[in-house]
Amino acid sequence: MMRLRLPGVLALMLLAMPVSSLPRMAAAAPAVASAITVEGNRRVESDTIRSYFKPGPTGTLDAGQVDDGLKALVQTGLFADVKIDRQGGRLIVRVVENPVIGRVAFEGNKKVKDEQLTAEVQSKPRGTLSRPMVQSDAQRIAEIYRRSGRYDVRVTPEIIEQPNNRVDLVFTIEEGVKTGVKSISFVGNNTYSAARLRDVIKTHATNWLSFLGNNDVYDPDRVEADRDLIRRFYLKNGYADVQVVAALSEYDPDQKGFLVTFQIEEGQQYRVSSVQFQSSVAALDANTLRGYSRVNVGALYNVEQLEKSVEEMQIEASRRGFAFAVVRPRGDRNLEAHTVAIVFQVDEGPRTYIERITIRGNTRTRDYVIRREFDLSEGDAYNRALVDRAERRLKNLDFFKEVKITAEPGSSSDRVVLVVNLEEKSTGDLSVSGGYSTTDGALGEVSVSERNFLGRGLYAKASVSYGQYSRGVSLSFVEPYLLDNRIALGLDVYYKQQLANSYTSYGVTTIGFSPRLGFQLREDLSLQLRYSLYRQEISLPSYYKNCNNNTANSLLAFNPTPAYIKSVLGGVDPTNSTSSGYYGWGCYGDGESSLPVRKELSDGAALTSALGYTLSYNTLDNNKNPTDGLLIDWKQDFAGVGGNVSYLKSAVDAKYYSPLVADIVGIIHLQGGMLNKIGDKDLRMLDHFQMGPSLVRGFASNGIGARDITYASLGATGDALGGTKYWGASAELQMPFWFLPKEVGLKGAVYADAGSLWGYQGPTSWAATGEVNTATCKCGLLYDDSKVVRSSVGVGLIWASPFGPLRFDYAVPLSKGKYDTVQEFRFGGGTSF
Repeated sequence: MMRLRLPGVLALMLLAMPVSSLPRMAAAAPAVASAITVEGNRRVESDTIRSYFKPGPTGTLDAGQVDDGLKALVQTGLFADVKIDRQGGRLIVRVVENPVIGRVAFEGNKKVKDEQLTAEVQSKPRGTLSRPMVQSDAQRIAEIYRRSGRYDVRVTPEIIEQPNNRVDLVFTIEEGVKTGVKSISFVGNNTYSAARLRDVIKTHATNWLSFLGNNDVYDPDRVEADRDLIRRFYLKNGYADVQVVAALSEYDPDQKGFLVTFQIEEGQQYRVSSVQFQSSVAALDANTLRGYSRVNVGALYNVEQLEKSVEEMQIEASRRGFAFAVVRPRGDRNLEAHTVAIVFQVDEGPRTYIERITIRGNTRTRDYVIRREFDLSEGDAYNRALVDRAERRLKNLDFFKEVKITAEPGSSSDRVVLVVNLEEKSTGDLSVSGGYSTTDGALGEVSVSERNFLGRGLYAKASVSYGQYSRGVSLSFVEPYLLDNRIALGLDVYYKQQLANSYTSYGVTTIGFSPRLGFQLREDLSLQLRYSLYRQEISLPSYYKNCNNNTANSLLAFNPTPAYIKSVLGGVDPTNSTSSGYYGWGCYGDGESSLPVRKELSDGAALTSALGYTLSYNTLDNNKNPTDGLLIDWKQDFAGVGGNVSYLKSAVDAKYYSPLVADIVGIIHLQGGMLNKIGDKDLRMLDHFQMGPSLVRGFASNGIGARDITYASLGATGDALGGTKYWGASAELQMPFWFLPKEVGLKGAVYADAGSLWGYQGPTSWAATGEVNTATCKCGLLYDDSKVVRSSVGVGLIWASPFGPLRFDYAVPLSKGKYDTVQEFRFGGGTSF
């Protein structure tokens, strides 16, 4: 009988144990690769499984190789279990395959669509089921809901067994209620009120209008971004030492929402004491860049103006041939005087070139649409100011949710690669809108627009409107880069019909088109050149053109003779109460329209061909809801380049916004215009300026200026005739209602207006065929054209509603012309849904 030592017995016992039970203890005896038996596999080929066990040069497997093969098989995710046994010199690999997913379904999801969830989860139909992956998918779904503000979401994965080792994977979702921001508070804000700071940030507190948006949903990334917005706001207003120490977010289970608190250390407000320019670049005199500085001595320290100055100066230095010049601002603070001495230092930067510009994320927008926003290309000197400008331009296109340009190392130390990371968004709009105003009545409009047509950066819009007094169709198209130059080419084609209403006795039909070219001279200065060709025609209801003083009108029962007109219908000259028989009321006895209207109706349609331009200067902080800045538009149009109408029309419009105390914004509005006759062609009434509440509130549409008073002695006045000169001035204060949430969008206004319109130069007489127009019976025009200053004071209610901008005004005229038309209450607005 053979005697076995204890170590030998232990070795035999270990050989009999599965390798998976002792992953680090493999059989001592080596195995040949061909002696591997695979059991339990149905879909995965045996040779595929054997390939994970790679023998050494001798063709045998040692303990480490077996262990590595076991781990590799487990990591494939194809198997629910893997075990390794040895029987003699044979290695047996027993596997239990993971089931195949038949379908992936979602139940209980109402706020997030199946398509979005399917794109996010990694478990896919016809793929292998992996339980760790299923748990990861459940967490990913929950994260999607949390990002949309639903922190009470519950996601439960369920695996339903099916025949043939297949399963259905179902994610059951309990969405919960939206977790919003219940309150936003500020600590340490001594200068600006909480209401003013809430206007700065993007996060809003939940209120009764929150269902229209999602800014009240708690988003930690947005709250963090709000910290920077608050900091930038203070830096813009002179607080150079400001710090937004923290943005604390605390979930309140009682209110079921977050309480957000911003902790601020304002510091002191600084003004600019001096501005100096220094240069270490021998050939560049820094003082020659002074004209590009927007920082002025005595002004509040403004970091935005400082940054714009640096950008403009650095770009100008690059244009002069100093491609690597870097402008660095330095501020020396005087803590006692609360002033900052600004020094712009120009130095030679590192000689770095752009090796490549890589664009990522543009699935729809063409590459060239993105590249043309850069003022540099491959091989140019790297200029951070130009890169920042390109990033800002790409954001302003409004084609992308996110734009980020980063510089990565190139193939050598003097090369960089610019990586443009983009996330596209929808750029098409289908809008159905409606509104009502006291001037135009009810109005509805349907429009379709696309800001990035065909992914080429083109703008296209088509709209149809139909209303009580106004109807029309318009088509617009804009190519922002004509022939690869930063010149915008636009084309408008339109048809508009303005019907007679309580303010005008006539209707006007206009059809035309207008091509235009736009040039961005500077970021705050633009020029537009345009050509307009349009046809205008007046229409009148029959009861407004039924002149009884017409000898050819034999069908009328009442056809007065000149003697009857003079003796019976003669009337009294309103300018001379002792006269009689001066004006023949036979022309107006039953309410005919004014002479200029009927004359232009008789003349037929007018064709206007005009060249014009608009020069705009814009420094507004926000074009939609400005609180600071200046906007000036200077326009001129010259008609007479063909057509049968000629004139020169000039107009200027200036608006200045300035923030005052306690969130009050002051607005000064100045405007004026002049119409000049060109050549021997008379001015038409339709070419005159027509003014009303756009000049002085408290007056009706076309309620100001020259007016037909031919039959004023009968107690009525005729149509507004307009004027060739006007001026207007307005002062307004706008303030929010502090007792209402900011998201309600209500503001109040108080204002005072003054202005005047005068200088009618249209037709005043008309010797039409068949009409009596003798020395004793003048069917002419008598009109009032006084230069009286119209003025008013009033209050307004402004609502940036979810249905569109609405404004209500009540103004009381303080001074007016004798025949002006007053309208104290005015309302206008629209909707989009």
